[in-house]
Amino acid sequence: MKPVAHVVHVTGARPNFPKAAPVIRALSDRGIRQVLVHTGQHYDREMSQVFFEQLGLPEPDVNLGVGSGSHASQTAKVMVALEDMFLTDRPDLVVVYGDVNSTLAASLVAAKLDIQVAHVEAGLRSFDRTMPEEVNRIVTDSLAQLLFTTSADANVHLGTEGVAADKIHFVGNPMIDTLLANLELFDAEAARQDLGLTGPYVVATLHRPSNVDDADRATEIVAALHKIADHASVVIPLHPRGRAALERAGLMDHAGVKVIEPLGYVEFIGLLRGGAAVITDSGGVQEETTVLGIPCLTLRPNTERPITISHGTNQLVDLDTLVPRTIEALGPREARHQVVPPLWDGHAGPRIAAVIADHLTRTGETA
Repeated sequence: MKPVAHVVHVTGARPNFPKAAPVIRALSDRGIRQVLVHTGQHYDREMSQVFFEQLGLPEPDVNLGVGSGSHASQTAKVMVALEDMFLTDRPDLVVVYGDVNSTLAASLVAAKLDIQVAHVEAGLRSFDRTMPEEVNRIVTDSLAQLLFTTSADANVHLGTEGVAADKIHFVGNPMIDTLLANLELFDAEAARQDLGLTGPYVVATLHRPSNVDDADRATEIVAALHKIADHASVVIPLHPRGRAALERAGLMDHAGVKVIEPLGYVEFIGLLRGGAAVITDSGGVQEETTVLGIPCLTLRPNTERPITISHGTNQLVDLDTLVPRTIEALGPREARHQVVPPLWDGHAGPRIAAVIADHLTRTGETA
């Protein structure tokens, strides 16, 4: 009898965990042997450990503890550690998530060892190669044998890049599985009380290098946030990346700006749920606000998630339009039919598990 298939999941940063949780759960239901690797790319409790506590994820079987560093050093540390691990106990399939450095590193190591790769959230493109995440997406998709997409435009991008159609599987969004499964836990009123908020508030999450690495840009962003804070409280769970630059730019020099530490998943989504609007440069927040029906102002010139604009509440803004668009979002909202992207229905995890199980059976890896 052939051994039971051995699947390794590689996670490393906050966005990976809510995507991985429903996939791991669905594969567990099928009796497939799984190993969960946490590379330690994000290591702060609220960026990492809290997800395992709140989402019912099993504790990682392996924590590589690579920590922070430049893109090259971080990627290299993950590659060295994973190569040793895969040579010691060779998996049949490596599942990677999103577009972080851990995703790229795991894909490269697996490809060089002739181990198959499944990429969850494949095919997203901003067409901006100055973004490190865009490079990670393109390379990972070029190496993967199973490409799981969250939207139809992702299928088109992969087809244009020459990926064979039988490798592409439109399954929906597993991060939305996690959001919908925990909807009753997201207590907007608790978030309001915990922070002493009495009126409408705006949530801001900013961490991308294009927004926080340049001192002049950070100063302009802070000035815009102060103008918004003249109209409503601005709550900022401040990401470790960019904290120093935003603080130097005077972020906290306005009584209406409330800077807080990064929150756990449940607490953060509760905060989002009660917001009048959200300002972000995060891809995941664009998706979460789409499902929650919260106006989202994305401070970027592009997005790899255009479906959140065509089927959601998201809009791209620049520094000239950020303030007026946010103030507009604070006004009365017209009743609108909530449009949710296709297959964002809470069942992406089982769809992914079914494809993986079928693939491993066809390639002769399961019992």
